[in-house]
Amino acid sequence: MRLRYSLLKPGPIGMPGAQMNNEEINIESVLAEDRVFEPPPGCSETLGGAFIPSMEAYETAWRRSIEDPEGYWGEVANEFEWSTPFTEVLDWKCPDARWFVGGRTNITDNCVDRQVRDGHGDDVAIIWEGEPVEDGGPEIIKLTYRDLQRETARFGNVLKSLGVEKGDVVTIYMGMVPEVAIAMLACARIGAAHSVIFGGFSASAIVDRVNDADSKVILTCDGSWRRGSVVPLKDNVDEACRDLPGVQSVVTLRRCNNEITMHAPRDRDWHEMVSAADEECPCEPMDSEALLFLLYTSGSTGKPKGIVHTTGGYMVYTAHTARNTFNLRPDEEQVYWCTADVGWITGHSYIVYGCLPNRVPTVMYEGAPNFPAEDRFWDICERHAVTQFYTAPTAIRAFMKWGDEHVQRHDLSRLKVLGTVGEPINPEAWMWYHRTIGGERCPIVDTWWQTETGGHMITPHPAATPTVPGSCTLPAMGIDAAIVDENGEELPNGTGGLLVIRKPWPSMLRGIHGDRERYLETYWSRVEGMYTAGDGARRDERGYFWIMGRIDDVINVSGHRLGTMEVESALVAHDTVVEAAVVDMPHEIKGSGIAAFVTLASGTVEDDALVEELRRHVGQEIGAIAKPDMIRFTHALPKTRSGKIMRRLLRDIAAGRDSNQDTTTLEDASIMDKLRGNEES
Repeated sequence: MRLRYSLLKPGPIGMPGAQMNNEEINIESVLAEDRVFEPPPGCSETLGGAFIPSMEAYETAWRRSIEDPEGYWGEVANEFEWSTPFTEVLDWKCPDARWFVGGRTNITDNCVDRQVRDGHGDDVAIIWEGEPVEDGGPEIIKLTYRDLQRETARFGNVLKSLGVEKGDVVTIYMGMVPEVAIAMLACARIGAAHSVIFGGFSASAIVDRVNDADSKVILTCDGSWRRGSVVPLKDNVDEACRDLPGVQSVVTLRRCNNEITMHAPRDRDWHEMVSAADEECPCEPMDSEALLFLLYTSGSTGKPKGIVHTTGGYMVYTAHTARNTFNLRPDEEQVYWCTADVGWITGHSYIVYGCLPNRVPTVMYEGAPNFPAEDRFWDICERHAVTQFYTAPTAIRAFMKWGDEHVQRHDLSRLKVLGTVGEPINPEAWMWYHRTIGGERCPIVDTWWQTETGGHMITPHPAATPTVPGSCTLPAMGIDAAIVDENGEELPNGTGGLLVIRKPWPSMLRGIHGDRERYLETYWSRVEGMYTAGDGARRDERGYFWIMGRIDDVINVSGHRLGTMEVESALVAHDTVVEAAVVDMPHEIKGSGIAAFVTLASGTVEDDALVEELRRHVGQEIGAIAKPDMIRFTHALPKTRSGKIMRRLLRDIAAGRDSNQDTTTLEDASIMDKLRGNEES
């Protein structure tokens, strides 16, 4: 059997109850993988010498970071340039933290200008590849640190000419072009904050975010490429601006040359303004706690939350975790690629701000993973000799579905570290990634973190941590993570509970913009004195963390809780299933039943016999209580462009109710139409 599940005493998370017999047992199933993968022999040498070379080194460093955080983080912070040294590492009055108190710095200076000063101006900083492929191949641009210094200075002066001042918030709504990174760094250069809005969002989403941030300037593109089609970004901004009288300037980059309307005097041409701008624009010294950016997260209800991140702590933590998690070494001919969009926190932290200070070339790709063919990612990896590759489990499952032949066409021998981000990865996808992409030689770093945390919180270290398929393993430096009950009492290994962080860390969010009460209620009210992540989790006998999913993704079946991830993992362990999403559905007897939406391998026959086979399989893997009450086959699942499954929409389908929820982030809205038209299996 590929997966081993332990049956524990039942009850709500963290509150065991009385055990029953046989198939009526009320269980909390614990995913406990039998397979353990040690770091490959010689891994540290392959990585050019690992920053964390062994478990002993990890345990020593982590223990010190917990017991002496001021000493640990003070040393790390002093690796950066500070125009005014900090006088205190941490001022902590729960839930408010100030890191590197009194220090003044500039993150663009540490990302860009410092590299030029240190003699690395001609080193490649960003390798950009566009989506369209012409006869001569794709468009590729390589920007050096000197290029970035010049272009961020020019655009900093453009922003100043538009009246942008220190402390203002500039909204950025662009595709994955080099200029989006330039715009972010230019804002930070002059002391303005930025609010990047993902290019898949609608006009109404722009209105909400611009109003909340009180932005006077929007930066956009005429359009962006996605699977050979143009996403009309400027048109969306124009529609939004009908409800945004406070917007004074819209600067538009010509990317796709689609037809747009320029509204004088509000609208300005990016290239015209940049070509007239001066190349001298000093970096503005910023207080360590000065606002660096807002990034909005949205849930199923309520207005988007503007997550506040500040300068010094975020700068230090993201660069440190990028270095340790991926073992970034600038002199080892490494090329790093994170496939995320800069509109999400992963792109902020692990394309731009965490990677540039480590001076390893960073790949940015504009478009879809399957355009013009399903081997596009592997073509990019081969062409640019990628050594560290970081993507989402949803993408990995799509690659599995498309077939190994797309991978086998390409030489991936330069890969050294593989990473996953965005959601828990099911063990079978982990194993495919390990075998097919990594050739069984690349350690996999399965990272858990959030928009709110700013950087990696729980993650393996590639040369040190024995990895287990499906587990994010152990906390990063300075992270005191625990599984507790509602009273804050730490629970024994093997017991499900609330995932909390008990000590502050440098890149933690500083609040929700303009809404102190929502900040306190969302993150600090559930367990006194502890940051509550909103995820349910367990630790296994090794002490490794397993993420069950969001607390609201734990299904209460007959008063007993099951993690959706565990049922999904059991389904995907079946040979016919490529991907699965599990949600709760109303059930007149159980209260909540289990609904599964399943994508099958090519050529699989969809029939009632397979439904029963899958239900039986889940029962064998977990227990009878976990058998889905409904299984619906679908050619694809509703996902955002960042690859997250929109389970809240599936809940409406499973419940048979009309949905009025926001679907602006959907990659393919037609999937929902097809699901609504399906009959239940």
